[in-house]
Amino acid sequence: MKIILMGEPMGLFMAEEAGALSEVNTFRASIAGAEYNVAVGLARLGHTPAYCTRLGFDPMGEKILNGMRKNGISTDLVSQAEGELTGFMMKSSTAKGDPDIYYYRKNSAASRSSPQEIDRLDLFGCGWLHVTGIFPAVSENALAATKRLIARAKALELPISFDPNLRPQLWKDEKTMVSTLNSLAQDASTVLPGIGEGKLLTGRDTPEGIAEFYHAMGVENVVVKLGANGAYFSQKGGKIGVSPAFPARKKVDTVGAGDGFAAGVISALCEGEDLEKAAFRGNVLGAIQITHKSDNEGLPTREELSKIILAGTA
Repeated sequence: MKIILMGEPMGLFMAEEAGALSEVNTFRASIAGAEYNVAVGLARLGHTPAYCTRLGFDPMGEKILNGMRKNGISTDLVSQAEGELTGFMMKSSTAKGDPDIYYYRKNSAASRSSPQEIDRLDLFGCGWLHVTGIFPAVSENALAATKRLIARAKALELPISFDPNLRPQLWKDEKTMVSTLNSLAQDASTVLPGIGEGKLLTGRDTPEGIAEFYHAMGVENVVVKLGANGAYFSQKGGKIGVSPAFPARKKVDTVGAGDGFAAGVISALCEGEDLEKAAFRGNVLGAIQITHKSDNEGLPTREELSKIILAGTA
């Protein structure tokens, strides 16, 4: 199945040594972005992700295109803009807690996406759309383009998954962030908030309450990520429960764990699995992600996933 993902892939410069980013001398270049990570995960599991984005005609844009091709991500929905720059980010190296991250994406090529460009896309053969709350926060243009793609997907009766992926620093204020993201969520068939995100977006204190909030909007499937406690899953009028966290031998870097989780859930649902099995696969991929420093290089193939599940630990 061809799965559309919309967002902004960016260049990633990962510090090769611990310390403040201003003091680090050695970085490793890679590719980052929540939707890009999900696309990599889906491709490695045998699906056909198609990334809808806009890049510059610059070295970073070419690196991202090459990365997509290398990872089996379709570039059919990618456009490039002359005279515009591709965004990038820097990430520190740390043995404790989360790394420092700095973004350089203001006025990037992707931030200038438009509904008119979305209207020109050929969506023939696409069977699913995945969006996050990151890209709509980048600019008014990006928000308008996201809304237009969702509208087109709904017109085609495509299932839509939505990961809030809160980035408060990108929004004007919390009220705008909450109202906009919940407006986008109500058009989705599957919503994937973290427990902290869900509390902020819904005002509810429990995963059950968060699920009820989105079900009342018309969302069919809600999976709430509970970190070390696994994931709570709820199908409207169907199965409800908790999928325990999958064991991980070591914790290296938490960045990208939610993206791995999303890839697991989406791939399973696309294959016709029920929500409980989808949540389990999401937990497995999330556990795999935290054992790797890179945002996406540790994501498994189908064979690797089977071996890890059989071993009982990531």
